[in-house]
Amino acid sequence: MRVVAILPARYGSSRLRGKPLLDLWGKPMLWWVYQQVRKSRKIEEVWVATDSPEIQAMCRERHMLCRMTSPQCPTSTQRVWEAAQSIPADVYVCVNGDEPLISPEVVEAVLPQKLSGFYARNLMAPVRSPVELLDESNIKVVTDVTGRALCFSRSPIPHPKGSLEVTYYKHLGVLAYCREALDFFAATPKGPLELVEDVNELRFVEHGKPLEMVPVEGESLSVDTPKDLERVRAILRKRLEQGEVELG
Repeated sequence: MRVVAILPARYGSSRLRGKPLLDLWGKPMLWWVYQQVRKSRKIEEVWVATDSPEIQAMCRERHMLCRMTSPQCPTSTQRVWEAAQSIPADVYVCVNGDEPLISPEVVEAVLPQKLSGFYARNLMAPVRSPVELLDESNIKVVTDVTGRALCFSRSPIPHPKGSLEVTYYKHLGVLAYCREALDFFAATPKGPLELVEDVNELRFVEHGKPLEMVPVEGESLSVDTPKDLERVRAILRKRLEQGEVELG
């Protein structure tokens, strides 16, 4: 089973423009994500998929594999699909380019033991603070008893009316798809919920396709705001001081 990771990276983020190239202790944020994913022995190649000449130039300078994609790609999943057209694999792992703290062990949790039929799997992690719960950039998810996704929302779900015994989960930017699942996504129009919530994964849920959610523990923080960037810098500084990571 050939597994390839693709890191979608867009320069023109509406909330934090140019964030894949933002400096984290002398290295671009995207470099940190790339290095973390490369540590996995289960992933054969790591590619960046971007529409930005600036990001492409950074990848060349730092010897990171890169594919240019269309500026018209409407979603990160569509960008992964486009890059996958010229990158053969059985499983494509999408790791968002704004997850510099992600660990290779967490990334590997999204992989199948063996591949059979339609395969789409995402990671989710417990929400640890009210700030995370209320932040619309943290996508919340609920599942059925088998772990299949029922709904995604930028609002806190489920609502604790009947009981306060609830663990909230947020969607992590680590996803795995077989080629059939990526083709389905690219060929299927957005449903009404996806149009409202602006959450890619609702494409599968709204059209009746199985999307498995895997709960994981571990430190992860997607960088969406300047405050997120400062938090990540502080965490990486501590890891550098303790020798847990290296600048290379």
